Amino acid sequence: MSGTFQLAACAEMLWRDKPVDWRASRLKEMGFGVGLWNWPDHDLAALERTGATFTIMNGYLEGRLADDEGAAMLLASARATAQVGKRLGVQRLNLHGTGLGEGGIPIWKHDVVTGPMWLKARDTLHRICDMAEQEGVAFTLENLNLLDHPGCPFGSTADVLALVSSVDRPQLRINLDLYHTQIGEGDMIRWCGKCLPWIGEVQVADNPGRCEPGTGEINYAGVARALKTMGYRGPVGMEAFAAGDAEAALEAFRAAFTV
Repeated sequence: MSGTFQLAACAEMLWRDKPVDWRASRLKEMGFGVGLWNWPDHDLAALERTGATFTIMNGYLEGRLADDEGAAMLLASARATAQVGKRLGVQRLNLHGTGLGEGGIPIWKHDVVTGPMWLKARDTLHRICDMAEQEGVAFTLENLNLLDHPGCPFGSTADVLALVSSVDRPQLRINLDLYHTQIGEGDMIRWCGKCLPWIGEVQVADNPGRCEPGTGEINYAGVARALKTMGYRGPVGMEAFAAGDAEAALEAFRAAFTV
């Protein structure tokens, strides 16, 4: 952990030949929190035994924000996932505009989001917040770039900010994924400033390649300084592959965000 940010890393993307509980234990030993994707893929008892700090996990298995059927699926799935989140002590449960299929392709594609879809999505998120308040958990909504996730509704940084700020409840924050922001919009530091009041977590990977800071075009040391200057003191998660050695990748990430 740096002096400014709680640092974490996505266990699924590192040491991919090792069991996920081994990865969580190693991240804990190195001083990092642990991010997870879909919980049915894992031995929850083994993860519990690691004693790791689980910073974020996918907060649903199916569903979507902007229609009645999808919202009902999302609410049920998110409620079940909340129980797993509480068991592991997960700090944030992550949502998207729609479920993602193989290769991250949206299951429910919409290139044009209508006014009624916006209103339904906001209503669905309020219902998520009601459930989260009952269960004592917190959710985030993540931005996704449309190059890798074509047709994903509410994927852009601007759309996620619009939804989360309009709901404006402590049970729902932004998972600001700067890898996706760089591909979708660029201008990352200004987006950090716009999203700042609602950020629950910042996620990072360099571009191109989605590997650790220092492997691509993004000046993450400059981003880290800007986040510190604007007063952000929350978690930063590396959701990235290692270009080579996983531990070297984690140390490069730590160096970039130790400010």
